[in-house]
This record gives sequence, C-alpha cells and structure tokens, in this order.
Amino acid sequence: MVAVSEGQEAAQAPAARPAPVGRPLLSLALAAMMDDVHAHSGAVYLLASQEPVLEMTVSAGLPRAFAAPWERVGLSAPIPVAEAVRERRLVWVGGEHEMARRFPRIAVVLPYPFALAALPVATAATVYGAVYVTWPGSHPPDLSDRERERLTAACDRLALRLERAAAENRPLHPEPDLLTGPAAVPGGTLGSVEAARMVGRLPYGLCSLDLHGRVGFANAAAAELIGVPVSGLLGTQLWAAVPWLNDPVYEDRYRAALISQHVTSFVALRPPGDWLSFRLYPSTNGLSVRISRARPVSEMTRAGPQRRDGSPRLVTISHVLSLASALTEAAGVQDVVQLVADEISPAVGSQSLVVLAGRAGRMHVLGHRGYPDAHVVERFNGMPLSEQTPGTQALNTGVPAFFDSREQLERLYPSRNATPDGMGAWAYLPLVASGRPVGACVLGYAQSHHFAADERAVLTSLSGLIAQALERALLYDASLHLAQGLQDALLPASLPPLASVEAAARYLPATQGMDIGGDFYDLVPSNGLAAAVIGDVQGHNVTAAGLMGQIRTAVRAYTAVGQAPEEVMGSTNRLLIDLGVELLASCLYLRLDPARGTAVMSRAGHPPPLLLRPDGKVRVLDLAGGPLLGVDDRAVYPTTEVPLVPGSVLALYTDGLIESPGVDIEDALADLARRLAANGHRSLDELADTLLQQGDGVVRERPDDVALLLLRVRPPGGTGAA
Repeated sequence: MVAVSEGQEAAQAPAARPAPVGRPLLSLALAAMMDDVHAHSGAVYLLASQEPVLEMTVSAGLPRAFAAPWERVGLSAPIPVAEAVRERRLVWVGGEHEMARRFPRIAVVLPYPFALAALPVATAATVYGAVYVTWPGSHPPDLSDRERERLTAACDRLALRLERAAAENRPLHPEPDLLTGPAAVPGGTLGSVEAARMVGRLPYGLCSLDLHGRVGFANAAAAELIGVPVSGLLGTQLWAAVPWLNDPVYEDRYRAALISQHVTSFVALRPPGDWLSFRLYPSTNGLSVRISRARPVSEMTRAGPQRRDGSPRLVTISHVLSLASALTEAAGVQDVVQLVADEISPAVGSQSLVVLAGRAGRMHVLGHRGYPDAHVVERFNGMPLSEQTPGTQALNTGVPAFFDSREQLERLYPSRNATPDGMGAWAYLPLVASGRPVGACVLGYAQSHHFAADERAVLTSLSGLIAQALERALLYDASLHLAQGLQDALLPASLPPLASVEAAARYLPATQGMDIGGDFYDLVPSNGLAAAVIGDVQGHNVTAAGLMGQIRTAVRAYTAVGQAPEEVMGSTNRLLIDLGVELLASCLYLRLDPARGTAVMSRAGHPPPLLLRPDGKVRVLDLAGGPLLGVDDRAVYPTTEVPLVPGSVLALYTDGLIESPGVDIEDALADLARRLAANGHRSLDELADTLLQQGDGVVRERPDDVALLLLRVRPPGGTGAA
C-alpha cells in the first residue's frame, strides 16, 4: 500500500512538484493510476534509445510472462500501446470481441474477457512511451469520463516527471514489478491454526496459488487426490509439481482465471483412470482451487491431454502464437520483411535484419531493416551462390549458423571483414518450406551476443514460421506481377492525342481478389471524330480481364469500319452472346463531333455520365439505353445527342467509383458531382486523381474495380495533348 498511497499523494500535488531522486517513479505512477481507476493490471513502456521500439519497463497486477510476446514491440506493430504512441491518443478496447476484431494478434494469445486502455506518455514536444491498464471482463463496455480523465492526467504527470528527469540527467533505475508475494502457510495464531484444521476436515481438496501459480497452502485431501504430498506441492507451480498436469491446456485455465477474474474450471485425467475436477476462484492476489472427483467419464470418446516429457512455458507458447498470427497477415514479400522487423526482431533483441533469396544461381536481397547505409547490404544483391559467404552457405545448405562475435565470423570467412555492417553478432537462419530452401533471414546484433542452446532452438523454430510466410508471399507477388502485366496489356498504354479533345484516364483494381478485373476504357480517333468507351465486365479475375480485352478490341473494330453508336453496341452485344460466356457487361459508348459541338451516346446498363459545363454547373446525363450486354441478342440500344460547348468536361466512370457498402448510391453520385464542380478548373490529370479520393486519400478498401475517363472539349484551334 505504500506505493499506492505515494502515487495518490502525487496525483493531488501540483504538476511542477519533482519526484525525489531514488523513488521508484514508474512503479509508483503505475500503482497510483491502477488504484485510481480500479484497474486489475498494467504496464509502463518506454521508448528504446536509438530504436523505434517500446520496451516494457515495469508491470503490475499479473506476471510479466502473460505479456511476454510484447515485452519489446516496434512502433508500427498493430497492438494498443504502439497505436497509442503512433496516434498520440487513448486507445480503448472494451472486451474480447472488440480485441479479436481490432487486435487479433493479442486475442490469439489472450482469448479471455478483459478490457484494456492504452495511452501515450508524452509532452507536447516528446513521446517517452506508453501505459496500458486492464480490467476484468465485468467492466462496462465503455470507458467512463472519470476513468478517461484520470488516466490521461496521470500519464501527463508521468510525462512531465520523465521530462524533468531527462533535463536533470537523472537516469531511471530498474524497478521491480508490482505483484503480491507468495501466500504464507497458515500458522502463527490460534485463528489461522483453527482455519487449517477446518479446511483439513473438508472432504474435497483445497489449495491456494499466488499470482505466479505457486502453491502456498494445500490440505491433506488435495494432496491425496493429486497424489503428491503437501511438502512436494508447497512453493511449486501446480502444473510443474504434478506430471500429469504438465500441459499448456491446464496452465491456460489458470491464466484465464487471473486475467478475466472469472471462476473457471477444467477436468483432468489422473493416470490410469481417475478424473478430477479443478475449479479456480480468482482474486487480485491469487487463486483458490477446489479439487474433487469428477463424475464418471468413461463414455467420453476423446482422450484427455497426454503427458509430455518437456516443460512448455507460457512465454514460449504465447510468442509462437503471436508471431504465427502476425505472419499470417503478410501478403507480399515486403509485408513479411516488415513483420519480421516489427515482431520478431524486437522479441529476440536483434537490431538489424536481412531477408535473402536464391534465384538463377545468384543471391538476391529481398529486404532489410536497421542499416543506415543501404549499400552495405545491397552490395550482396546478385552475388553468385558459389561465393563463400555465410549468407550463401545458409541458402545452399539449409543449415543455420550463429556467430557470437565479429572475430568468430571473420575467422571462418576472412573476406567478410571487407564488408563491415557495423554489427557484433549474427544469426543466419535458412528459411525452409515444403522441404526446400526459399530464402534466409539474417538477424544482426549490435554487440557480441552468446547464442545459448535454447535460444538457437527458438530462432530455428521461428525461421520455420518465417519460411512458410515467405513462400506464400513469393507466390503472391508472382501472381500479382502476372495479373498487373495482363491488366496493363489489356488496357491502353496511353490515350491518343486529339486536336479537339483533351483526355485523362485512371484504373484501380479491386483490393479483394487478384488485383485484376473487367473494367475498361478506350479513346479511338475516327475520321475527324473521336469515339470513347467505358465498360465493366462482371468479376475480378483472369476470365473477366480476358473478356474485357475481347470487348475492347471489338469496339475498336466496329468503330474503325464506321458503325454508328447504336450499331457498335448491338454488334458488341451479339459478340458477347456468341462467345458463350456466362458473364455480363455494362457499357457506355459515345461519338464526339467537336465541330458540331455534340456527342451521340448509347448506354447498356451503365451508370450515367456527368457533364460539367463551363459555368461550373454539373448535370447528370439521363441517357436512353438498353439492357446489359450479353442478356438478349435482339436488344436495341437507342442513342441520345448531348450538346457540348468548348470547355465542357465529361466524366465517364464505372460503378466501383460510387458504390460502397452502407452508402446510398444517390448520395455518392451527388458527392461525386460536387467534387467535379469544385475541381473542374484543374488539369484533367489533377482532376482524375481528386475524383479517386475520398476523405483523407485514395480509397484503401475497394470491393470493386474503378475506371475513370475524363474528356474536355477544347475551343477551336486548341493544341493536341497526350
């Protein structure tokens, strides 16, 4: 209670009052903060020097092992404390469902009901770190105004104290975590002795665990049921003292009870055939466990957890789950590199990394982090795999290599001293997936570093996770490049220059799918006139793209032979039906006659174009039209003649530009018209980029492709433009 009362006193004092030298500044601040808002656990992170990494400096309420995967986290990591620092705001997560939706990496490791608030510790000029606090699952789903104000004020006070400490050159000394000590065995007073006698007479087992899971008390019935004497239980963790409880499933129940502060239970098999029921009653200083015989379970068909020879620990399991969850989010190769930099490097304490691959007998650098001079790493790009370097050896042999010091590396590879990278120790991890090497990951350490046997085993295991992610990423990038190449080949490389019409176009693929789709556009000169077309074939795949290419080619051919707009649409419709595909297409075709100042348009189920007149007014052109292409071989597509005066801008687009979930189509079209009117004075390239933007930038999630074609009628005598 000393730490809490000290912190409360500080909370009431003026902000300018300095913390005395030698006091546990962070521990006191955290304890006071938790006490003020009745939080269950928490931790303080500080920014590492010279690294974009947050380091957990002190924790409270629960064992640090519970948050082991996040002891060191990169600032770009998708977890609450990092987000709080990046965005300089309070981050609130109201429960397990919100955690799973917003921060799935944490939810995989800690799938329990609890609420969390993370806040930056920062002044107006400097960010020092972050704080998080948690509450049991019984906390309301929203953070109260009082809690928000108290937490924010406490973090502001802590930031000012850290600022003063830095200004006075007072280093922060290591501080112990704040945890309740191990429970004492009853004794010493008549009351406690009688309590022990009473518990001893009960027919079921009782034992008490502290926050670390250590047994502080066990009655005779518990020892008899478990099969271990009381002397063998006291001071040990229950799952470590009892071989058949040495399973992560049972340890997880203990963790779930402490984090959620909810009563939990499980059933375990004591060999050879006795089933025992364990019921855990948590509090903020430990657990009380009730042990009894379970009802017969002979009818159960699924075997219980098997005894393991090893001793898996929570920290190992948590790290693997967290890292595996992170790597599943990687799409391309650069995503893998970034995630290794953000998640794995901070976890293992390395300061740099390089990801390598071997192709066509040469080594290729796929990505790197932590090297101020990129040339130090990129000089290895293209090196023959026959060269004797630790990187080529890892790629060729698939055998990991660990070098504790520069001297050790240069002794085995004398030529290595000609290419210093500033590191003092290295781990060369081959990335083997599907039985073949797909690359290598090089972790660099700023100082000499001894790789113990268990650390080598962990790094080697992590390389397997990285390898699986890298293999998927290489396939994804290859598919993406193929899709982009096909899309580029099917769309016009550039628009033809026309004396009377200025044009600009844009295409954006859907973000859900193969980055390829059926939207298309084209501009075709035709005997002093100009024909323009825009359309949308169903689908976001190679089939849609291939059909789109056929339609675009057909429209060009029908235009070249002089067909009228309604004939072009009819011929294209019959072609699509003759091809026998089960895809439909919308289309808008128009023939521009700048000399007469008109455009003749024909529409097949396509969104209406917008016309910006020189006076700044925008009109939605309600054109006559027919059904989608590919529906009816007898369909007709009537035309509409629209007057176009010099300076007018026509905006042709596909429905991906105005359709989005939860947005009314009329509202979206009105918004597009407003933005067209407001920016119509700009160049067409600037206008096209502006129309593709929503809010703070280009749309990040696009369920559909987007094609946009802008046409501006030049005044007589205008010059051509590309």
